[in-house]
Amino acid sequence: MLLIKIGGGAAVNLEGITEDLAGIGKPFVVIHGANALRDELGERLGIRKQVLTSVSGYDSVYSDAEAVDLILMAYAGLRNKRIVELFQRRGVNAIGLTGLDGALVRGRRNPGIRVREGGKTLIRRDLSGKPAGVNGVLLRQLLDQGLAPVLTIPIVDERGFAINSENDDILVALNAELHAEMVVQLIEAPGFLEAPDDPGSLVPRMSRTELERREAAVSGRMKRKMLALGRLVRAGSSRVVIADGRVEHPVRDALAGRGTVIE
Repeated sequence: MLLIKIGGGAAVNLEGITEDLAGIGKPFVVIHGANALRDELGERLGIRKQVLTSVSGYDSVYSDAEAVDLILMAYAGLRNKRIVELFQRRGVNAIGLTGLDGALVRGRRNPGIRVREGGKTLIRRDLSGKPAGVNGVLLRQLLDQGLAPVLTIPIVDERGFAINSENDDILVALNAELHAEMVVQLIEAPGFLEAPDDPGSLVPRMSRTELERREAAVSGRMKRKMLALGRLVRAGSSRVVIADGRVEHPVRDALAGRGTVIE
């Protein structure tokens, strides 16, 4: 079992990813983003993205009802169905779902984000939350039927509302249920870079101790991603590979260890 996370950047090679997975010869689950598409659609529709930074230094996208509508259009709609289409063209019977469908990923609504604004500490509440559990029975039924699940946000909260969540956190919840032999994260970079703007600064191998040290040193959205990555490794994932999703054969290269391997 492979667990594949596809980043939402515009340059990610979806054609190459789906082609590689079509010939992989083992079951897999995909979770994908669509942040570039969301921003593009938001600009066309006049919906401005708001990013909040908590007092503890974590960045998150403010998710009001309008933002969730945009997620449904970009993530659950256009990007999800185009990926499913690419799989179907390659003979893979993929099924596109959100965490909302069949309560596949249940979450808990955030009580609020503590932010500093105008010299004051405020609580900003929105339609976002963290995954609390995965409908493993449904997921395994799909896999047993030979289907390839292609998952994305939103997830469902305690009262049945669609809420935004971090795909990195959903990845952790999925792996806790599936215990994948390998988790592959495909991004718009060769892997984890020592210097974010220098592709030549790739860190090819990283131990758990090194990961924890780096987690404490980063900030912004990378801080949240590193926190989730740390949780993934500490939960016992046998192998995690962060690899380049822009190359001709992203999955094939990742399985060969090209990128950053965390074991």
